[in-house]
Amino acid sequence: MDWDNVYRWEGKALIPQDGQFIRLREDKSIEVPDNPIIPYIEGDGIGPEIAPAMIHVVNTAVERAYGGSRKIYWLELLAGDKAEEKTGNRMPEETLEILKQAIVSIKGPLGTPVGKGGKSLNAILRQSMDFYSAIRPVYWLGQATPIPNPERVNVAVFRENSDDVYMGIEYMPKAENTQKVREFFLREMGVSEYALPMDCGITVKPMSEYKTKRHVRKALRWAIENKKKVVAIVGKGNIMKATEGAFMNWAFEVAKEPEFEGKVITEGEPKDGQVLMVKVITDQMLMQLVLKPEAYDVIVTQNLNGDYISDLASALVGGPGFVPSGNIGDGYALFESTHGTAYDIAGKGIANPLSLTLSGAMMLEYMGWKDAAELIYQAVRRAIGERLGTPDIAGGFRRMGQQAKELSTMDFAKAIAERV
Repeated sequence: MDWDNVYRWEGKALIPQDGQFIRLREDKSIEVPDNPIIPYIEGDGIGPEIAPAMIHVVNTAVERAYGGSRKIYWLELLAGDKAEEKTGNRMPEETLEILKQAIVSIKGPLGTPVGKGGKSLNAILRQSMDFYSAIRPVYWLGQATPIPNPERVNVAVFRENSDDVYMGIEYMPKAENTQKVREFFLREMGVSEYALPMDCGITVKPMSEYKTKRHVRKALRWAIENKKKVVAIVGKGNIMKATEGAFMNWAFEVAKEPEFEGKVITEGEPKDGQVLMVKVITDQMLMQLVLKPEAYDVIVTQNLNGDYISDLASALVGGPGFVPSGNIGDGYALFESTHGTAYDIAGKGIANPLSLTLSGAMMLEYMGWKDAAELIYQAVRRAIGERLGTPDIAGGFRRMGQQAKELSTMDFAKAIAERV
């Protein structure tokens, strides 16, 4: 592939002199030059295979859409296994500094070594620039799926990224500090010993009004801009009243803010330019996603529920390998593959590059380069429609009794690029 606009890491990050960083305006919107510098992190496992595939497809789409008047300059940054090998640090400070400077970036999957301790690299990245909303649009592209009529699935899951049990406030069973917390609840707060036995572990589940409302605003703005009709606020608020119940109530307070007057309704049939906001209990949503996925256009939920719901929604269209994802805050955005590192197939040239490639298209949309993004979506649908794909895609078609052609990771990317 053509690497003339790709600046690989060589002892340090090599800032392209012909490119410019995206700028963040005072109102937190972004100003994108025609020659933006976009940092990318290959990632671990299959990352070094799917990242070049994504870049090839995105470069082709940008060239076809804009005829050379726009061009991305790709800047490699290190994290994970490669960073540890080259620098001794799995998350170099250089990476975090340049990501902040660049505003918009993309990455492959990153692993956390088992038994070595240390914070999740994904968590470090998401918290580094307060990427408080994880957005996962789930839609069918023509691939084999486990459900009938998969065209019914077209939902965007907005998962709150900066609250909930993922904040890691935990007290392990029988630990000394756990007993201190337990004694406080028993003596000062009147909690029963039945609820907190001596051998229990305790996890704190924080949820705040400020974090909830900014997340909900982002989801509602997205729903209105993209002409969606039904937004579901999801949580187990009937049980966890102080957290998920509060989240759901705060969401409906956002709907009453002046910005959304006349645009967000909570009952009745939405008219053109309006969205209907409804409240759905988590277990009901999980059931409805399987039985009637077309019922909701946008799902807005908390961190833990968002994890469950986005994975289930992805499974309906064949798994996370077919689904893009973006972590977005106030202007800052980091797009990523939704699947794991898949070390078991790394280096074999058979990894499915669609998740990261579609995340690349999602990134183009975020940058305002929607023509190029649409070319990618159409090309992917054409390639899958011709039953082309990596072994997992081709195997899915064969299980349905249909012939398919297996391609390597890069050959599949080239097939998509040829259809752009």
